[in-house]
Amino acid sequence: MRLWIAGIILAAGIVGGGAWADDPVVAPGKKVTLDYTLSVNNKEVETSKGKAPLVFIDGARTIIPGLEAALNGMHVGEEKVVNVQPKDAYGEIDPKAFKEFPKISLPKNIKPKVGMALQAQAPDGESFPAVIREIKADTVVLDFNHPLAGKPLKFQIKVLKIENAPASAPPAAAVKTSK
Repeated sequence: MRLWIAGIILAAGIVGGGAWADDPVVAPGKKVTLDYTLSVNNKEVETSKGKAPLVFIDGARTIIPGLEAALNGMHVGEEKVVNVQPKDAYGEIDPKAFKEFPKISLPKNIKPKVGMALQAQAPDGESFPAVIREIKADTVVLDFNHPLAGKPLKFQIKVLKIENAPASAPPAAAVKTSK
């Protein structure tokens, strides 16, 4: 009798598969494709609509943590609005990321203005963005924080596709446990 009941349960898809086996969810290790619109202070700053959608491996830490966490458990076709606080996005504004430089170190062909974005170059040749925050007599104060640091973000998202990640994809972040 027990074998007969177990056979009915398996045949009905109640255990080990069934209808939901064809309805994958966003989870670590899955390749996720989604459309999104990012707004800051009710102003749209970026969207994938009309462009290529965002594709990432969940758990690989390639998107901001607050958005990644909110996507887990979503299904294909599902839409929602996700509000992400600075600590779960690009962090709070770091006062140590403000550095003062002599004006003569700026490119000669620019007239510095507050709010002007520049490409700074480290001694090793790496480039990164900086914004002029203050102009003094002989120096400028550059802000090396991410442009979205300290700002709450609002995402409108729609999951378009969920697939198994290719074998060559980076593994999902491992969880370490303390002993």
